[in-house]
Amino acid sequence: MNTIEQKFPLPPFSLETALQKVQLAEDAWNSKDPDRISKAYTINTEWRNRTDFINGRDEVVVFLKGKFDKEKNYKLKKELWGFRENRIAVRFEYEYQNQEGQWFRAYGNENWEFDENGLMQKRFASINDLPIEEKDRKLK
Repeated sequence: MNTIEQKFPLPPFSLETALQKVQLAEDAWNSKDPDRISKAYTINTEWRNRTDFINGRDEVVVFLKGKFDKEKNYKLKKELWGFRENRIAVRFEYEYQNQEGQWFRAYGNENWEFDENGLMQKRFASINDLPIEEKDRKLK
């Protein structure tokens, strides 16, 4: 039996379903569970994350395991920036602590493209990190 993987809501997106998709992504990333997060992406997903090029769901899991090992106390907030048909743009910020205990706030933008089954086939992320003091944290 051939089952089709689907991740609702499906494109084309309305304002309501685009907002839902962004919230689902935020919730998944805040779980810090690479396997859970990876299920939102196609088997052959293509990513650019900073200067890393990641191809396929298996590479996504490996990348995320490394990320969450290095970025302790990770907390993310995403915001819908725009959408049309099967594409969504978001801005985000997240905070984390590195291995030495230094806090950072990362700011960025992502462009997402989904297949007809609601799985993300492309993710392009531009991200900048700003060292912060623990007292200046906004996301807890």
